[in-house]
Amino acid sequence: MRAKKALGAGAVLLALVSGIGWAQAADSQAPARAKSAATAAVDGYQIVRLPNADVGNFQRRTVYCPSGKAAIGGGAEAQGSDAILVGSFPTDGGDGWIGLGRQTRYSTVGISVYVICAYR
Repeated sequence: MRAKKALGAGAVLLALVSGIGWAQAADSQAPARAKSAATAAVDGYQIVRLPNADVGNFQRRTVYCPSGKAAIGGGAEAQGSDAILVGSFPTDGGDGWIGLGRQTRYSTVGISVYVICAYR
């Protein structure tokens, strides 16, 4: 009985976090709907990507939201042998995302940056 209660609580939490209604949480199609419901819940939701490129160690790469939108989240990835992500944070103006990294054995590192945008 305890396992059923935990599963039920997990389904409720998933429904609340993903923005779908209680009736949809029990539906087998809920995961597909959850993405569109979350996207529709944030006005102007958009992900902007800055694809991987090699830059010098500790060099910042910045991706910006389109005009009229603000960053509501983001992230970065350091790619390559011995790559280390050093920083991933919003721009001072809140309209983009910055990523930087380094490699221990090389002078360059591959950095990808992503920003999640929405209307202000």
